[in-house]
Amino acid sequence: MQRSLLKISALALLLGTAGLAQASSSCLADVKASGVLLSGNGLMGTKPFIWQNEDGSYGGFEAELFKEIGKRIGVPKTEYVVTEWSTLIPGMKSKRWDIILSAMSATQERIQNAGIQFTNPYFLSFNYVIVKTDSPIKSMADLKGKKLATVMGTDDSLNAHRLADTGVVGEVMDFNGFGEPFQALQNNQADAVLLDQGTLIGQKETMQNLRTVGEPILYQPKPEWVAAEAKAPYVYGTQAIAVRGECGDLREAINSALSSMIADGTHKAILEKYGVWDPVQTRLTKN
Repeated sequence: MQRSLLKISALALLLGTAGLAQASSSCLADVKASGVLLSGNGLMGTKPFIWQNEDGSYGGFEAELFKEIGKRIGVPKTEYVVTEWSTLIPGMKSKRWDIILSAMSATQERIQNAGIQFTNPYFLSFNYVIVKTDSPIKSMADLKGKKLATVMGTDDSLNAHRLADTGVVGEVMDFNGFGEPFQALQNNQADAVLLDQGTLIGQKETMQNLRTVGEPILYQPKPEWVAAEAKAPYVYGTQAIAVRGECGDLREAINSALSSMIADGTHKAILEKYGVWDPVQTRLTKN
């Protein structure tokens, strides 16, 4: 009886392992069978990343990257499912969408705590100090004692508070939305804004009197994640495509598509089209 139970348990374990292996290799096949690659999106309408035109088509560099990736992995159609940012990972894990291509930064915190994977990165976000064109602030040294506006709970805010802690700026003003720091700047409530280059490009469409000060400021991980991020292959602050933990085959297919897009210049051409190409975009990984 005991030997029989052991054999049954071993068989169950073997079948379970085989089932996991099958699941891990079937994501790409499932997507191809459906004929559509679904991505969750939590920032629709945010230029230059992604927006929808009146005719239903999508604009933005992420939209074009998404469409090209679908074509290169053999899926004829790509579609977005618009949702709240907080539901992006839970929705993907419950298979409401296949991937997350939504300006999500690859972090060890997300990988380890949420049990997901990221592809190779496709974009590096970094901060600029932004002022009005007629501002007397000409260099980082001129920020001493000044008010710096940013967005609460973001890596931008972490960078802003580091500048305050080291005495580079006098005070940080944290706002809830990405438009509010710029309104504070225009109303002279803040002396400067610290946000990413993509947000700056989007705001320049309606605010022509903006310029940057100093060099780009790279994001830095939270202190408790510094050691883990040091071992990661990507540069911290890069955005990548999230997939479910069991979808290694889909991840590798997307990586292959991204590599071919970089090699043949498609990746650079798309970023240039939307004004977000710069030399740092050639250094998305540490190797």
